[in-house]
Amino acid sequence: MGLRTASGRRVLNLDTLVRLERGQHASGTPRRLPVPDGMTAPLGCDAVAVPACFGPLVLPRLPRVGCVYADEAHWWWLVPSDSDYALEWPAPAQYAAGAVVPDAPAVPGLIHKPDGTLPYTPPIPLYLAVCRVTGTTPTWSRPVSA
Repeated sequence: MGLRTASGRRVLNLDTLVRLERGQHASGTPRRLPVPDGMTAPLGCDAVAVPACFGPLVLPRLPRVGCVYADEAHWWWLVPSDSDYALEWPAPAQYAAGAVVPDAPAVPGLIHKPDGTLPYTPPIPLYLAVCRVTGTTPTWSRPVSA
């Protein structure tokens, strides 16, 4: 869990710090969105959630749709692990590392399963669709201040 200096002090690397930070946000009974039988997730799985009212608006904007789960409050899309790297997902979207859905009373139900063996929705088109329906400018299009 990190490196040790010559004096024996432990130095945490960036990967360890990211895992620790993500672990602090977990509360309630965590539930993981399952990868359906017959599918593989070679890139790992994270999930992106939007409020249920946005789900039907996001779905038709996507060129490819992976596994989508839903409950009364949210729609969840499976994406490859670390799809939040260098992306600021717009509110009210939620990013769930490990596809862990905390505070859900039950595992959301699968409402869409793609053909093939990969469960992923491509993260960039999903990000752009979520930005569009939330009226948020993508991070790379925002003005840079000096």
